[in-house]
Amino acid sequence: MRFGPDRATPLRIATRSSRLAMAQARLVGDALPVAVELVCISTRGDRARGTLSEIGGKGLFTAELEAALRRGEVQLAVHSAKDLPAEMSEGTIIAAVPGREDARDAVVSADGAPLADLPRDARVGTSSLRRAAQALAIRPDLKLCPLRGNVETRVRKLREGECEAVILAMAGLNRLGLSGQLAGRLRPLPVEQFVPAAGQGALAVECLAADRATREVLSAVNDAQAAAAVSAEREVVRRLGATCRSAVGVHVWPEGPDWRGVAIAADAGGERIVRAEARSATAGEVADDLHARLTDAGAAEVLAR
Repeated sequence: MRFGPDRATPLRIATRSSRLAMAQARLVGDALPVAVELVCISTRGDRARGTLSEIGGKGLFTAELEAALRRGEVQLAVHSAKDLPAEMSEGTIIAAVPGREDARDAVVSADGAPLADLPRDARVGTSSLRRAAQALAIRPDLKLCPLRGNVETRVRKLREGECEAVILAMAGLNRLGLSGQLAGRLRPLPVEQFVPAAGQGALAVECLAADRATREVLSAVNDAQAAAAVSAEREVVRRLGATCRSAVGVHVWPEGPDWRGVAIAADAGGERIVRAEARSATAGEVADDLHARLTDAGAAEVLAR
């Protein structure tokens, strides 16, 4: 039998209750060398209506899970890394980042058309300012339709004709087993062309900084390269002072002996986008270069518009 850190009780994992969140928590739990128990927690972000920028920010999807950590009701929480605020909650850390899924965004359209070939004035569903800005920069004629709800809800709205296309994360589609179902209608977007959110495709496993036993157990699922990439991406966002109301994308990845990175900062309407690319020996150096180049290109001014 597998046991928790004290070898007497299961390790309790906090997760949101959506099918995707639970699938992600199970991925982590199944990889741990101890017994686990999932604890589903409803967050304010799950219950609230409106877009993320309207209802208060990324912390809406993490605050209740972190509160359960501090009360000792759970030992760890599994998040989509892109949902975590750039500044961690006091007393908690990202103790592990498992191997990363596909970080790309993808266009899912009724007839399989890529973004550039969608009909003129096509309705595209997304509530992400980052996705909207980049889509409009490529196709200024598109009509962006606010879209919230889980992945299955967004795909259903496409099927019901509420929009001609939706932009979704490949990672969620893969983890839910939907990529195969959508074959022929799914067009991934290269990260160099359509920059993902910081942490997209990665999971962040959070625990109390002082909980050494849980941190030791979590070392079994940590992927050093994925952790370095996510840390670098989050650092760029933190230095820019970006929030859920900011259209910022950043992606860092290993390439041969080096690391590469791309980043964008845009106004919400996609009228002005500044872009940076970098290559260096470490993920941290790439983060430094991306931030410096975005700053030199006027990112602060763009984000303030």
